[in-house]
Amino acid sequence: MDYKRFGDTLAVRLDPGEEICEQLLLLAGRENISFAGISGLGAVNDFTTGVFDTETKEFHANTYQGAYEVVSLTGTLTRLDGEPYLHVHFAAGDASGRVVGGHLKRAVVSATAEILVRCIDGEVGRRFDGQIGLNLFAF
Repeated sequence: MDYKRFGDTLAVRLDPGEEICEQLLLLAGRENISFAGISGLGAVNDFTTGVFDTETKEFHANTYQGAYEVVSLTGTLTRLDGEPYLHVHFAAGDASGRVVGGHLKRAVVSATAEILVRCIDGEVGRRFDGQIGLNLFAF
């Protein structure tokens, strides 16, 4: 990972073999980010996304391997119990133009990933909502 700060925004480049979620959490710790918006694109060859079923409170994961272009990477960085917390949604397309996606669990970069992390002045935490089954924004 390499990055450069421009005011409130970090321009991040990830290299082949790096895992997107892991690197963003490392960056959040290194830069002491409490609240940020994330957007990006790139290319990956191994990723897991899924959907949270609000009825059963279960996460249904799907893993994909092969050549994929990241068409959308969007989310937030916040804090949960003082630690960086990443919530990212992800969509990627294959050679036939088929796009799959969902909540990002992991994604390994195959060529590069270009990600913008816009740091927002302030802090937003998380709290677990038992009725929904998710960690929600806590103001």
